[in-house]
Amino acid sequence: MTVSTHGATRRSVLGLALSALLTTALVPMTGARPALAQTAGEPVLFGVSGPLTGPAAQYGAQWKKGFDLALEEVNAKGGIQGRPLAYQFEDSQNDPRQAVAIAQKFTANPKIVIELGDFASPTSMAASPIYQRAGLVQFGFTNSHPDFTKGGDYMWSNSPSQAEEAPQLADYAVKRLGLKRLAVLHLNTDWGRTTKDLFVKAVEERGGQVVASEGYLPDEKDFRSTLVRAREANPDGIVLISYYADGAAIARQLKPTGLNQPVVAISSVYSPKFLELGGDAVNGVHTTTRFFPAEPAPAVQNYVRRFRAKYGEDPDVFSTYAYDSVILIHQVIAQYGTDRKAIRDGLATVKDVPSVIFGLAHFDLDSRRITGSRSVPLKIKDGAFALWDGAPPAPSTN
Repeated sequence: MTVSTHGATRRSVLGLALSALLTTALVPMTGARPALAQTAGEPVLFGVSGPLTGPAAQYGAQWKKGFDLALEEVNAKGGIQGRPLAYQFEDSQNDPRQAVAIAQKFTANPKIVIELGDFASPTSMAASPIYQRAGLVQFGFTNSHPDFTKGGDYMWSNSPSQAEEAPQLADYAVKRLGLKRLAVLHLNTDWGRTTKDLFVKAVEERGGQVVASEGYLPDEKDFRSTLVRAREANPDGIVLISYYADGAAIARQLKPTGLNQPVVAISSVYSPKFLELGGDAVNGVHTTTRFFPAEPAPAVQNYVRRFRAKYGEDPDVFSTYAYDSVILIHQVIAQYGTDRKAIRDGLATVKDVPSVIFGLAHFDLDSRRITGSRSVPLKIKDGAFALWDGAPPAPSTN
């Protein structure tokens, strides 16, 4: 998808148009699932490969909330020519080996017309050759590794790549927060190393310096020796290229190791679990997101009201990516049919799909992913994510 950014007037017009589309086309459900009464026949199935157990399970839980809300809404409008749209969610535990097995299962099942997931780019990329050979679209809606969509013409994503997000994180840390000497702690995975390299380059281009760079394994629990090395480099800020569980564990060990510098984290920590696991230690952490429920845009607020009515809580960016992805694939399938190749071709030509995160958008054909997306700066305050108020960072007091 590409998003137009031609000034505030243009954005306002798109925002009003999107609000109208989401209000009239996606009517919220009330009562005991009346959507089922308006659809009949065999469901049109999309497969989901993602974590329901293991360290990344919270991401899969948030996905399901977005999927289910979107399905209630699209099925209330008749689904796919009267057939309900539904999904089959297989638990990969965010493990590449499991993702490969799931890919083999999905591609062998002719009822699966498109696949969504997996969560981490390396996990998805391990399964990409299977989807490509079988001609089944792998829609990696949280896959930000720049190489994900290079796996073939059946790999698509509405997630901006780290080639776009890493420079935006550098902007936040160096330009907006004024941090010049940064210590980077990153997951020692393909995603983590690639993001770190892109971030280091972007920091240097903005006049900053990465004075320490430390990788760690996804299952590490004790970060004290890593943090001591980072402390000895005398940084004025700490950067986390982490997921919510490891990021929260690092945050809890900063002060005991003598690190009180401001912390800036990649957007993948934006999860309720980061707050829960980090406790007081994550207060003051800066991060970014593509979506935040307190944004005043009418389209965002209409969606947030429907999500709250169903779940009694605010959506996060991961549930919203899932919601947007179902709205997108519903429109593609409804317009182009259930044939796997037709869905791939439809993604290349579909226009103006309503999206809570991106507005009215379409795909960039070279990258097969979204470009030109926005980045919303956040700061954790009193145990909750909040829009950053522009105040300069202060050393941690926790």
